[in-house]
Amino acid sequence: MSFSSMSKQQVLDAGDGEGEEVMELIPGLPEEVAEKCLLHLPFLYHRLFRTVSSTWNRFLTDALAKPLLFPHAAGAGTAATGSVPFLFALAFDPMSRRLQCQALDRFSRKWLLLPPVPGGAAAGSFAVVGLPRRGEIYVIGGVEEGGDKAVTSVAVYSAARNGWEEAAAMRTPRGYMAAGEVGGRVVVAGEDGEAEVFDPEAGRWSPAAPRSGAAVARYDAAAAGGKLYVTEGWAWPFERAPRGAVYDAAADSWCEMARGMREGWTGSCAVAGGRMYIVAEYGEWRLKRYDEARDEWRMVAGSGVPPEVRRPHVVAGEVGEVAGGRRRIYVVGAGLDVAVGTVSAAASAAAAVPGVEDEVVEWEVVKGSAEFAGMAPCNAQVLYA
Repeated sequence: MSFSSMSKQQVLDAGDGEGEEVMELIPGLPEEVAEKCLLHLPFLYHRLFRTVSSTWNRFLTDALAKPLLFPHAAGAGTAATGSVPFLFALAFDPMSRRLQCQALDRFSRKWLLLPPVPGGAAAGSFAVVGLPRRGEIYVIGGVEEGGDKAVTSVAVYSAARNGWEEAAAMRTPRGYMAAGEVGGRVVVAGEDGEAEVFDPEAGRWSPAAPRSGAAVARYDAAAAGGKLYVTEGWAWPFERAPRGAVYDAAADSWCEMARGMREGWTGSCAVAGGRMYIVAEYGEWRLKRYDEARDEWRMVAGSGVPPEVRRPHVVAGEVGEVAGGRRRIYVVGAGLDVAVGTVSAAASAAAAVPGVEDEVVEWEVVKGSAEFAGMAPCNAQVLYA
């Protein structure tokens, strides 16, 4: 049933709608087509679109409030085929010393300020996890600013509603934890090995299998293939190889990270199209992809991250492939400058030669506004909205 049909039925059911006419969403277009057009409107401008007419306002409200009636609406459990990826960045403003959330408008290529992030955890002490297909970002735990007390609080941003709200608190206060999205759920793991899982459908946390063995300090973490990977990275004076651990959500168990993965993990990791990539912290910031069969990080052909994008930087990837089986990675640097990397298969002849890169990356830079010159990004996520 189309939106207009439902609206008319609601008027009739109310018993006071004789002679009252419900306006078409877009005059001259079949309602099903008009609905799809409106659901493709960029979520960043929904507030403006609501002012077009009462019919548009009512439709956008119902599309968010009744996902079963409009399953292709953003935030309705899984992203619809019509949803598009948007890049989000959490960054600290040096002037206000506040954490900001910004979204990059795909059309104007400008950053738009979103509602302020609740809470006041110290920089770097909290975890951020995106659920791309739900259009949600979770800011989890952390340590109170100016103190050493860990907190249990969790805030969730919904792209569909363009706002933050409080989510169920963790069972245990945590700061400086590893976290990621595994199988549509949020997994957090502390340095001490204790872990728990949040189910967004049920809205509650439950304990996960603890990790045994020596502590693993968080250097970086990534989730791919139903697993959460946690590495402590190399540390001066390099007296021992870094430790790493892998959580398998299906088995609810931990195992040691493969040697090649943990020893070669020398940068920030982004997962794009199901593959794990790191932006190396040294040299030209070259891109590498993890080859599980060989247990090695393979260099991706092409240049490193363009020098216009400076430290500090964070990385994110699109969960799905883009046209032609390509993958897309974002590197957000100081001042909210962005390097957009598109990874595609290299020439078939080169790919068949052992030791030769089988993928190539091409970079494009989107410059941030001059007003963001001092902004320092601490996390980036890609959501479908």
